[in-house]
Amino acid sequence: MTAVDLGRVGVWWSGTWRLPDDDATVDVAAELEALGYSALWSSGGFDLGLASRFGRLLAATTHIAVASGIVSIWRASPHDVAVAAAELDRSYPGRFLLGLGASHAPLVENYARPYAHMVRYLDDLDGSDGLDAGGSAVAKDRRVLAALGPRMLELAARRAAGAHPYFVPVDHTARARQVLGNGPILAPEVTVVLERDPATARSVARTFTEGYLTLPNYTNNLRTLGFDDDDLTGPGSDRLVDAVVYWGDSTSIAARVAEHFAAGADHVCVQVVSSRASFPLAEYRELAPALLGI
Repeated sequence: MTAVDLGRVGVWWSGTWRLPDDDATVDVAAELEALGYSALWSSGGFDLGLASRFGRLLAATTHIAVASGIVSIWRASPHDVAVAAAELDRSYPGRFLLGLGASHAPLVENYARPYAHMVRYLDDLDGSDGLDAGGSAVAKDRRVLAALGPRMLELAARRAAGAHPYFVPVDHTARARQVLGNGPILAPEVTVVLERDPATARSVARTFTEGYLTLPNYTNNLRTLGFDDDDLTGPGSDRLVDAVVYWGDSTSIAARVAEHFAAGADHVCVQVVSSRASFPLAEYRELAPALLGI
């Protein structure tokens, strides 16, 4: 097996990969591939196995990588995930990357010792419980971990292809690279709002930040980067919002995204937040020339 090629700039989206009144996934995914984005990241949700959306995205495209960001280790068994991932790899060789994460205590019943649980999960993936009938497991270079703190980042370097941090400022990317060292993939998610007006942009950004600031894994991580109660209360201070959501025109957003590459990222997956609930294809079209020129 060889590592999945994520390229430089991908798309992160947790909703439906289609436009209103369009029943097909093909149009959005295929156009993003044609625009030049190199990977499609989609939430793994809380399904018991591997969500069917990953196979649909792979089927709708020809060469772009597809990654889970992330599959929860509390809901999906190692065996079921390994079987499903092996089937995707047989059908679409080298294109699926399994992102695994420990999620958050408020979202998981009986949440305890997430690091130890992740270690056991990886052990099961590597052992007999992680094998399908054909003997194929999810190899180290076909998986990444949602990692924020040093211990999980170190585990991502040892037991996976690398790390997929989420809801982080560029300072975290620099720190994560130091912990990972050279070699492991560092693929942070970066949220953007394509809007020049500061008040409007921050208002839209806060529809995104407010929910994540209720999750202690994120707020605890942000505290280690210098943010305090004043920053983390409610939907966040302007300082916090501007650090984790990049806004402006396509050129200014691309410049901010480039900071992550300068800090050590290998790949950045961009999540557009807008005032619409549907897939923001128009924004990805507008951003493509600037982002893909980084």
